[in-house]
Amino acid sequence: MIEDRRHLLAEVASLYYEQNLSQAEIAERLGLSRSNVSRLLAEARQEGIVEITIHYPWQGRPDLERRLVERFKLKDARVLQTGSYGYTQMVQGLGVLAARYLESHLRDRMVLGISWSTGVYQVVNALRAARRLGVTVVQLTGAVGSVSPVLDGPDLARWLAQTLGGQYRYLHAPLLVESAEVRQALEQERAIRETLNLARRADIALVGIGSIQPALSTLLQAGLVDEDGLATIAAMGAVGDICTYHYDIYGRIVPLELHQRIIGIDLASLSRIPLVIGVAGGREKAEAILGALRGGYINCLVTDEVAAHEVLRLANQTRDDGE
Repeated sequence: MIEDRRHLLAEVASLYYEQNLSQAEIAERLGLSRSNVSRLLAEARQEGIVEITIHYPWQGRPDLERRLVERFKLKDARVLQTGSYGYTQMVQGLGVLAARYLESHLRDRMVLGISWSTGVYQVVNALRAARRLGVTVVQLTGAVGSVSPVLDGPDLARWLAQTLGGQYRYLHAPLLVESAEVRQALEQERAIRETLNLARRADIALVGIGSIQPALSTLLQAGLVDEDGLATIAAMGAVGDICTYHYDIYGRIVPLELHQRIIGIDLASLSRIPLVIGVAGGREKAEAILGALRGGYINCLVTDEVAAHEVLRLANQTRDDGE
């Protein structure tokens, strides 16, 4: 019965969205009332049978891209012209820009490492079915487990690999464990050790840049830290994180106890990957982006014009060496 219902939803949606029949025409064809057709169309969207994507005319800012590349010695930068876009539209736009950049740089038999974040999700969501021969997608960190599955590393890795026609390697471990001793023990497990080694050998890494502001902190949203814990991290000088490793505005790693409990590659290993694409936007993330750039943790930045202006302003206000 459930499958019959879903087939009906798909049929009504196809007639309306693909064949451009009116609701009245669909009602007459299927022997339904017009109100029933309207409810079925709404149900089809709620059930995920119909997904509506609006393709905004995303435009870049080459002038800001050049300034960022020159100032921070980057391999590349992509800056979204946001205009009057809201935050949700801006993040979607960053996903599209980053996806197109990734598509143009991904080659056959490459290893692609990914972290977890809303930004990474938007990139994966915007990626077209650009088939590559022998591509392997690998998690850079363990699974969060307490966020929406589509935002977590395992599901993102599988989804991305399927889009590319490649294979994926799960990191069968949580992102944070109870103690440094547990971490050391788990990293001796063959499957985990081999996956981490593969992640360190990635050709390209796609990472989000996290914020320590409560409204934006994915760690807080995932329940990995509470508000008091986040306040303590901020008090120690942290402005952002990549792969859950926190750093200050000068790119220096902040010595946090939780770093000893992370299952995943560290920032020194990340920075040795040939191309590391960092995705983040909004004025509130400018300090986190600046710290990531100064630390050399990413060498390609995908951001928006508001964040780009603020990053450059902050860089001029504070010395790059932190003295």
